[in-house]
Amino acid sequence: MPFRVMRLTKGGLPVAWISWEEAAVLYVRGQVLWTLGDDNLRLHGGINRAGERSVLDIAPIVACDGNHPSDGTVPALTNPILFRRDQQRCLYCGHRFQLADLTRDHVVPRVQGGRDAWTNVVTACRRCNQAKGGRTPEQAGIKLLAVPFRPNIFEFMYLANRHIRGDQMDYLSRRFGDHLKHPARQPMQVP
Repeated sequence: MPFRVMRLTKGGLPVAWISWEEAAVLYVRGQVLWTLGDDNLRLHGGINRAGERSVLDIAPIVACDGNHPSDGTVPALTNPILFRRDQQRCLYCGHRFQLADLTRDHVVPRVQGGRDAWTNVVTACRRCNQAKGGRTPEQAGIKLLAVPFRPNIFEFMYLANRHIRGDQMDYLSRRFGDHLKHPARQPMQVP
């Protein structure tokens, strides 16, 4: 499993998941302002003339200075993250599917002026998406099982990484909305 480092702004807003190599560069350049987490990755470097070996401990969470987008930035809408938000579940029939069997459905269809936005898209299986067609759920006579939501940056960071360490999850989950408070422990309610 790869060691991914969560990069934050100096104010504590998540910016990106970076590799340990990218984090090492930030450390060496002196750009790391503060760190969090106990489960560090220890890198061993070369040996100097005095016979001492260099060591660099990389924390799982690093805060750096620099220009970053504001917290009002809308996270990018991609199918893999949408499917993860909806727990790979069709929000019309309620069944879980493999990624290859899922589609992005617009609650208000684009042909009716619906936007391609977090609050207007849900995960749907191919059968339900095709049956709904260019209609709203009400027009098609089907129920939407959950209200689509736009993840905040903390939720987005969770959805964007499949291998989150405990200390990283603790940091992110403190800022989750009610819909993602304990994602691993609360399955979506299906009637």
